Amino acid sequence: MKILAVCQSGLGSSFMVQMNVQQVLKDENVKEDIEVDHSDVGSATADSADYFFVESTLKDALGSIPKDKIISLSSLIDLDETKKHVNDVLDRENVKHD
Repeated sequence: MKILAVCQSGLGSSFMVQMNVQQVLKDENVKEDIEVDHSDVGSATADSADYFFVESTLKDALGSIPKDKIISLSSLIDLDETKKHVNDVLDRENVKHD
């Protein structure tokens, strides 16, 4: 599985979300190989990841990506919100976690 953090320019905030997702996966003791990367909104395509974590104001910019693959974050710095969404994805994909 691959998770892509997406922001306007693909630099700062998407990298921060990528690191937060990776921290949650570590904290949840996920053993399955899950690739996490970051990208700018213009480069994100439906086949570039299984799930796309994006700030809520940018979700409409991902028009070509199926809505069920988009995880909308109301706060990019709220680790609890990120953890909730990551755990939802893990549950949806039947990935074992703590």
